Amino acid sequence: MLSDFTKIHTFLTVVKEKSFSKASAKLGISQPAVTQQIKFLEDYLDTAIVDRKKNGIRLTKEGEQLFYIAQKIEKTVNNAERDLLKIINKDITFILGASNVIGNYILPTFLNEIKEKINNDVSIKVAVSKEIIEQLKDKKIDMALIESPVFEDGVIYREWLEDEIVIFSNKKLPRKLKNEDMLSYKWVCRNEGSHTRKLFKESLDLIGFSDCDAFNISSVATSPTTIVQTVLHSSDENSTTASTVSRYAIIRLVKKGILFETRLPNIKIKRKLYIAYLKERKHDAFIENVVNYLSTIKK
Repeated sequence: MLSDFTKIHTFLTVVKEKSFSKASAKLGISQPAVTQQIKFLEDYLDTAIVDRKKNGIRLTKEGEQLFYIAQKIEKTVNNAERDLLKIINKDITFILGASNVIGNYILPTFLNEIKEKINNDVSIKVAVSKEIIEQLKDKKIDMALIESPVFEDGVIYREWLEDEIVIFSNKKLPRKLKNEDMLSYKWVCRNEGSHTRKLFKESLDLIGFSDCDAFNISSVATSPTTIVQTVLHSSDENSTTASTVSRYAIIRLVKKGILFETRLPNIKIKRKLYIAYLKERKHDAFIENVVNYLSTIKK
């Protein structure tokens, strides 16, 4: 059994995720497959190791002992993988594909740390989420970091950071927006089909505000960088120019008092950012090292 680390890894994932279904999603295998691997361990050890509960799982006494041993095995395997990486050809570049907000505003803050983590060069390709996933499937990139849920077969998706869409302007905005405020602004909108625009429209509908198609739209942009720069350089003294964007894109400018943010009343527009990679590479040492590092990032 110890020569087959897959089942030990599945057991560790079930314990860490506290759920068979969450472990299934993280490992990229079916839930029955997870159950089958846990049963194999229980049959091998001739004892129960996991009890399923309504609110998760609980380890038996024997399961706790196995967990302790499995952690030691995992640490040994990880150390061995790091040693193996040292002899891999250093001319290979690990390519990250990232959607606009992630590639332009999040990744640059810790890109050098990723390089150190995998002891190799890293490059970034930035595009919209759909294009990034297509590049992943075509094996033009090694890993995708996306802000829109573009789910495809053959790809493992893991929830990563939480993002929030906010309303912002280069003028101070009221803390509690009213519908008439929104209708009085000039808007720089995302293009039709944009995930950000879709979330904004859904949120407006939830609180009974006018649809954003009824707003005074002065321009349409396809990237958060263009939106931020357009609002930033708006100089109309008689009206307020506003837009919506990921908070990651403006947080520094807000802290400096250059831009101002607000939110819809009684609602926050939140979304998950995702790590994605091909199922066929789920045991790849490079992939696992980057995923493990990214999982430690707190924003």
